[in-house]
Amino acid sequence: MKDDDPKAIARRSAFAARKAAHACAIDKIGMATSHLLDVIGPVSDSLTVSGYLPIRTEIDPRPAMTLLHAQGARLCVPVIRGPGERLDFREWTPHCALVDGPFGAEVPADGAWLEPDIVIAPLVAFDTHFNRLGYGGGFYDRTLHDLRDRGHVRAIGFAYAAQQMAELPQEPTDQPLDQIVTENGPLAAPAKAT
Repeated sequence: MKDDDPKAIARRSAFAARKAAHACAIDKIGMATSHLLDVIGPVSDSLTVSGYLPIRTEIDPRPAMTLLHAQGARLCVPVIRGPGERLDFREWTPHCALVDGPFGAEVPADGAWLEPDIVIAPLVAFDTHFNRLGYGGGFYDRTLHDLRDRGHVRAIGFAYAAQQMAELPQEPTDQPLDQIVTENGPLAAPAKAT
């Protein structure tokens, strides 16, 4: 990817904003967790939620994942198949054994392969149109496209408010999020064109 690519430029700026927000995250995780749980709503043992195991300065969804697990939801986390492929999702519990996966993210050592009803997605940046900027591998875009083709899935971006940008560059393969949650609460839905 070229250094003058619009997404690369946006990514550099967003990484700096996320790093600064993460440095004072201790005051934000509790509120962000509360808002995320409110957006997900009531859970049952038939609900499967994909969280993620954070890397770098990503906001940590594990407090919410642990509470969802205690309430009876099945939890899973993404596992990268390989470059250019969609993600798979392996069952996660709060005390499951973990091994190192690609890009420094840990993944469960074993467990069932699940298909989520809700995907909590990490991101580098987002905008008010619910566009998501990731690391550039397209894993979540391919996965959300596939899951949406096969049925209903709700994609919730989880981030620090400081990661919001005015407008992100988009490509035809980019998949928008259904909701975005930060420590300030859920982002208001974008206005529908008339």
